[in-house]
Amino acid sequence: MTLEELEEIISKRSAAMPEESWTAKLLSKGPEKCAEKFGEEAIEAVIEAVKGDSEGLASETADVLFHLLVMLKSHDVALSDVMSILDARQAQSGLAEKRSR
Repeated sequence: MTLEELEEIISKRSAAMPEESWTAKLLSKGPEKCAEKFGEEAIEAVIEAVKGDSEGLASETADVLFHLLVMLKSHDVALSDVMSILDARQAQSGLAEKRSR
């Protein structure tokens, strides 16, 4: 599965009734709750990384990616917009890009 396919699944599930879909339920709670859930999952991934648990890290990273895309959806930000920014950043080194901020 690609991130684009996951984004499409999230988009379809967002139209469901909150009682029928975790995605719809989370989105119905608003962008702040989506961001909070993303943050929780990111922290869990960090914990697994620090523990050196590769399997746990893979599992938590899946949760991070899912909840990142839900958070983007909650703000009507398309994955393609994010990818365009990443593409543009490839034209310069990471150090140069950081200096430009």
